[in-house]
Amino acid sequence: MQKTKKVGESKVIMTELVLPHHTNQLGNLLGGQLMHWIDICAALSASKHSLRVCVTASVDRIDFLHPIKLGDAVNLIACVNRVFTSSMEVGVEVYAQSFKKGTKVHSNSAYLTFVSVDEEGIPVKTIEAVPETEDEFKRYEEALERRQNWLKNRTKKV
Repeated sequence: MQKTKKVGESKVIMTELVLPHHTNQLGNLLGGQLMHWIDICAALSASKHSLRVCVTASVDRIDFLHPIKLGDAVNLIACVNRVFTSSMEVGVEVYAQSFKKGTKVHSNSAYLTFVSVDEEGIPVKTIEAVPETEDEFKRYEEALERRQNWLKNRTKKV
């Protein structure tokens, strides 16, 4: 099995069109629909990187920065930020593009954790992600900070 892979090799780009059944009463894309698309795009990126089936372990954060309207194209860009043992963080950036208005706006960001599994659904060690660009190194370090915070908060009693 391959031991390392460049972060850039995990990049997945998806485009969806916002149709009436994807919107709320205000003509905005439903948050749940966008979360579904984000999960699919991130899962494809994780599987592309690990060469295995990957399952969603957690959604760290989804920020809704700008509404996405009926008729907009939604561009989702996912990439593995960092690999731990069997888990990996995938970052997704979402852009709303209006062809009518000629605009493209960063509307959402999300961080998800996926786990590589074998044929029986058992977590397995996955391929290490090697950052190359300045942005990839930044996301690589930030992923470790998010994981450390998650582990610290996980041990706190409610």
